[in-house]
Amino acid sequence: MGPIHQRIFNDIEARIISGDWRPGDRIPNEHDLVEQYQCSRMTVSKALSILVERGLIVRKRRAGSFVASPQIDRTVMDIQDISTEAALAGYEHRYEILARSIDTLGSAEAGQLRAPAGAEVLRIQCLHIVDGKPIAIERRLILLETVPLARHETFSAIPPSKWLLSQVPWSKARHVIRAVSADASTARMLQIERGEPCLSLIRQTWQNERMVTHVEITHPGDRFQFASTFQPAEKRARRQP
Repeated sequence: MGPIHQRIFNDIEARIISGDWRPGDRIPNEHDLVEQYQCSRMTVSKALSILVERGLIVRKRRAGSFVASPQIDRTVMDIQDISTEAALAGYEHRYEILARSIDTLGSAEAGQLRAPAGAEVLRIQCLHIVDGKPIAIERRLILLETVPLARHETFSAIPPSKWLLSQVPWSKARHVIRAVSADASTARMLQIERGEPCLSLIRQTWQNERMVTHVEITHPGDRFQFASTFQPAEKRARRQP
């Protein structure tokens, strides 16, 4: 029969993989599992911890354990867009433009972005939805001096990131990844509780020395992960002709 914690893990895994329990479904609580398997709470906790490590469930304090939503590996070292990543992972993607306006950079914001004060920018906010669940809020600035075509682009047929990749060659990019807590607005749009952990990717790209875009993309912490494969610099150098 094997260890009891392994039996609990196998049974729950089978229910999830078979589709009996769908993403977001609440699984039996620890007390019910203790009764069902006639074991200690420590044994149940061990099985649930393994399920969390495998990305099959998420445990929420005072709420219980839930089947995890599908996660998309986001490649950090390449410039890609969410729609392409979702398609490669076999998920359905759509997006909604929540706000779009043309504005000028104030001195403080220009200083933070290392862009000229008074520069015209297109501000866009959109919501990305994968398999029916909101997976990211995108807040983006596009420098109109660098990308004048963006002034009249509605992005109704193609998301901003994908459009930029097709229109503007980039020569340099900078990524910053950080953990943040969802504020009230973010929680409402992502359909999570206020204060829940999120992953934030801040990305800036340049064409030569001219900034193309600055974007902050916020993901619910249990619906996304960043991944990259790389090798030591000396190995790359040896392979170059």
